[in-house]
Amino acid sequence: MELTGAAWRTSTRSSNGGDTCVEVADNLPGIVGVRDSKDRQGPVLTFDPTAWQAFVTTVQGR
Repeated sequence: MELTGAAWRTSTRSSNGGDTCVEVADNLPGIVGVRDSKDRQGPVLTFDPTAWQAFVTTVQGR
């Protein structure tokens, strides 16, 4: 999976300046990347944008 050019962002609600959160890159066509902010060189989970939006909508509703 090619993630060159990914613009990673952390939640404004994360603690410790974003060091204990996940980061999301949703600027790439057809893919959303999610990684651990404590291990930025580590593995990345990737999602279809529709699946990611469904997840976000569900979490926001709780």
